Amino acid sequence: MSSLIECEDLWKIYRVGDVEVQALRGLSLTVELGELVAVMGSSGSGKSTLMNIFGCLDQPTKGQYRLNGIEMGNLKPDQLAGIRNQQIGFVFQSFNLIPRTSALENAQLPLFYRGLSLKEQRAQAAAALRRVGLQGREHHHPTQLSGGQQQRVAIARALVTSPALLLADEPTGNLDTQSSQEIMRILETLNRDEGITIILVTHEVDVAAYAAREIVIKDGQILSDRKTKARPMSSPVEV
Repeated sequence: MSSLIECEDLWKIYRVGDVEVQALRGLSLTVELGELVAVMGSSGSGKSTLMNIFGCLDQPTKGQYRLNGIEMGNLKPDQLAGIRNQQIGFVFQSFNLIPRTSALENAQLPLFYRGLSLKEQRAQAAAALRRVGLQGREHHHPTQLSGGQQQRVAIARALVTSPALLLADEPTGNLDTQSSQEIMRILETLNRDEGITIILVTHEVDVAAYAAREIVIKDGQILSDRKTKARPMSSPVEV
């Protein structure tokens, strides 16, 4: 395997008034291409800060973060925006869908900046929705979809640009048990069958069990980093 993510001695320091908050403290890790990694930790541990750095949404105060061998600290804001659009997909706990637009329009949104024709955008968005089992629901609005279906739309939106890295921040946090299992089987399948590197933040042990590697963060440092015996690959999701 080759490394997709390389972090060396990452520090992230915020100032809140006169107080200095060290969100990350000399953190180093490597994530290989094709891994499915769960990042766990209590509130304030630094896991969300780390995910923001992985997603090029924030920069470390010091240290190095390389994605696909490129040092992100050397890039300008517009270059980082291009990296986010071309190489990284994001899935959030709250779905972040646009309420008054269809599933298809939500999924095609990242393609707007690529200069593709509207026909190409719609075709690629429809294909992404099929990958998550939402064929036939392309023209439903978020209010017409269950929470699990809304999260599938969000995953399709993350997939539509064919990213190398998928970052999922508490992707099952707003879902019931059955919907959570369906979402995790989708992510599991994307990792297994398409080789997409997935890093997910979760506080749920059942969700972390889908990953083959578990990283626990505490006080901005890695408390443990271990390979796990991930559960057997699930059967395909029924839709």
